[in-house]
Amino acid sequence: MTESAKKQWSRREALGLLTVAGAAWSSACGDSPTSPSTVASTSTNTTPTTTTTTVPPTTAAPPTNNASCVVSPTETVGPFPSLNEFVRSDIREGKAGLPLTLTITVVNTNSACGAVPGALVDIWQCDASGNYSQYGSDRTLTYLRGLQTTDSNGRVAFTTIYPGWYQGRATHIHVEVTVNGRSVKVTQIAFPEDVTAQVYRTGVYASGGQNPTTNARDMVFSDGVTNEMITLSGGDATSGFTAAFQVGVAL
Repeated sequence: MTESAKKQWSRREALGLLTVAGAAWSSACGDSPTSPSTVASTSTNTTPTTTTTTVPPTTAAPPTNNASCVVSPTETVGPFPSLNEFVRSDIREGKAGLPLTLTITVVNTNSACGAVPGALVDIWQCDASGNYSQYGSDRTLTYLRGLQTTDSNGRVAFTTIYPGWYQGRATHIHVEVTVNGRSVKVTQIAFPEDVTAQVYRTGVYASGGQNPTTNARDMVFSDGVTNEMITLSGGDATSGFTAAFQVGVAL
């Protein structure tokens, strides 16, 4: 483990312990510190269309992986984990992209998937162009990163954008859950390819073209996405989506 990685984990553990103690915090898949822009897409751009994929709204729609009480798959922590912690629900920082309201629920598989309150949920993702903040040419920026503490129902909600893509990876969002100062799960959120294709034909995504890496060919998701697939419970590829995701941990 590198010195920078050690510093990262010690900060997160300290934050978890202080959160458990009731302290209030506020803030302003390889591990290479190189922005994905250095391996930018070579795909051919597609022409934007007016075709829209609509996801019918449902009432209290559970994540797909709520159907069975299972521990979420453990995945690589990188790229590119936060070098600092940002306690906030809106992580966009003005980044352009299709709005995505994401609710994450943390459950304990050793307790019939009961809610886990007081857990720290950290997410990070690339922007519409496939770049991460805090690395490469964007190392001084902090967009699309955020940390929150689960409520009594084990939930946190983030306002973000539909993630873009970069060469070699399927579309995804990173998630880490910390309980009592200990990292208990690092996983990733997959996206349905038919919806992603529609999104990537519109707005700021169109110039990047389609992602050639499918979930089935992805280095992380190739073993299946049943327990890592986001649930898009409402919205469309024009106005944005409301989404849910469950993280199962064994405590």
